[in-house]
Amino acid sequence: MATTESSVKNVTQQIQGGSRKRAVKGPDPRLKQAQRAAILLKHVSDPTRLQVIQLLSDGEQHVGSLCDRLNQSQPAVSHHLALLRHGGIISPRRQGKNNYYSLTDKGDDLARVVKSLVV
Repeated sequence: MATTESSVKNVTQQIQGGSRKRAVKGPDPRLKQAQRAAILLKHVSDPTRLQVIQLLSDGEQHVGSLCDRLNQSQPAVSHHLALLRHGGIISPRRQGKNNYYSLTDKGDDLARVVKSLVV
């Protein structure tokens, strides 16, 4: 009798999925890569930020120079620069009271992509 009850219990669990264990897979590397790419693209999903990347592809620039060339206020440009910096696209250099920005390797790659798309 105990065997019959045990068998019934096992069959019930199998039907309900209780005793079946599914293999747990690790995260798909393509998903991780797509997620990182989506975050990166969010950082550059603004025309002003794309202009900053294009301007910095010519070399390091002072914040004031970027403001003049973009025809935007310093707080507005600083906001865009902060987003690009957090995305690892640009890097700052401070000299006295002045901040200068240049592209990182990732930023250089993005600048090449942007230039190739606009041609």
